[in-house]
Amino acid sequence: MTTSGGIGSGGLIRLLTLLSPAFPIGGFAYSHGLEQAIDAGDIANDAQLTDWLAAMLTQGGGRNDAILLRLSYRAVAGDPSGAGLAAIARLARAIAPTAELALETLQQGDAFAIAASPWIPATLARQLRDLRPLAYPVAFGAVAGTQDFGEDTAVAGYLHAWSAGLVSAGVRLIPLGQTAGLTVQSRLEASILEVAAATCDASPDDLWSACPRADIASMQHETTHTRLFRT
Repeated sequence: MTTSGGIGSGGLIRLLTLLSPAFPIGGFAYSHGLEQAIDAGDIANDAQLTDWLAAMLTQGGGRNDAILLRLSYRAVAGDPSGAGLAAIARLARAIAPTAELALETLQQGDAFAIAASPWIPATLARQLRDLRPLAYPVAFGAVAGTQDFGEDTAVAGYLHAWSAGLVSAGVRLIPLGQTAGLTVQSRLEASILEVAAATCDASPDDLWSACPRADIASMQHETTHTRLFRT
């Protein structure tokens, strides 16, 4: 993998801003099915949380998000008008495995596209508005394609933020202490780098998922009576 952009360019600062937990996309409200999995007893400690999230990164939603992000990045970086972005946006909506996971990615994607508008050309901002609802990795990839922090850096940063949000949900739900949560995050670093490297040359044909228990947990969460998270 390669990176571009340095501290002097402002790229790193911009990436940290776009992926900050404080960026207004409402990520704290979603658990990607974790709430149901924890309630069912599938995840009860930090080791099980690590295994669950590592599988989602390498074989589930995290991997597909990385591919969609790369496709969107290239659609914009190669053509500032983003003419090829519409097909990717449709594909991302179509492959969401459950209604709740579609809700999670589309609501965050739309919120991100709106909040990121100060950093992108007005023409792209209008296109993103016209393409709504947008999956989060598509919106992020399109915005990243106009920046100078590099595609691989964008993917690694996105996967780190994605997993960190779910670790935070696990810390609150299991519950775990903050130190245990940081231990989980440290264990996931290898999976994040693995996925970032494995998706470098990925195409739409490489989109697949093999995390049925996570998808089923998401489906079951729709009818859970007491919920702290939206998914």
